[in-house]
Amino acid sequence: MAGHSKWANIKHKKAATDAKRGKVWTRLIKEITVAARMGGADIGANPRLRLAVDKAADANMPKDNVTRAIQRGTGGLDGANYEEIRYEGYGINGAAIIVDCMTDNRVRTVAEVRHAFSKFGGNMGTEGSVAFLFKHCGQLFYAPGTDEDTLMEAALEAGAEDVITDDEGGLEVICGPHDLTDIREKLEKAGFKPELAEVTMKPATETVFTGDDALKMQKLLDALENLDDVQEVYTNAVIEEE
Repeated sequence: MAGHSKWANIKHKKAATDAKRGKVWTRLIKEITVAARMGGADIGANPRLRLAVDKAADANMPKDNVTRAIQRGTGGLDGANYEEIRYEGYGINGAAIIVDCMTDNRVRTVAEVRHAFSKFGGNMGTEGSVAFLFKHCGQLFYAPGTDEDTLMEAALEAGAEDVITDDEGGLEVICGPHDLTDIREKLEKAGFKPELAEVTMKPATETVFTGDDALKMQKLLDALENLDDVQEVYTNAVIEEE
């Protein structure tokens, strides 16, 4: 099935991630710590930890950092006790936003998230106010020029739910959130290395932003993403490059 072009946004996300490597490592350490605490240190028996360790490898994080984070999570090392919190809200023109946080101070985190929303033209909503507009799933993105028929056959055989083609020829493989690592491995063995692979909250519909509204929306998203306690920001807004 065809879909809206999102290739520019994917490249932008990759570039932004690379530019903030130190912050990315900090977020991954939190994720690994919490994943190990909740599901144990065995990567083979803990899909969430396995995914976090794979992301750490993609971000070129030293293995020692990963090992220490796992030990911290399982009680082998002292460290902060993080809890997961999700906030929901609205951006410019009512665009839906989900903000996933890990924090050792809930009061600080909610104040910072609320301030970012209000300062940049958005507002926080109640729990469940926008989450129903998103699907929790795994996503793998492949660059334009990838052999669509061969990838689709390999993806569906590997257990993927759908393969979507965007307007520029980029391909998006959708799968269950716990199936991402397994499907990624199978597709890489078949010769398909993704540009980006992640567990995400995928919006059911998208709102395209251009001009001044696009700039305002991007400022709000950047303000949220730059908060220390924020792990991920999901939105149904698509920022079009002029």
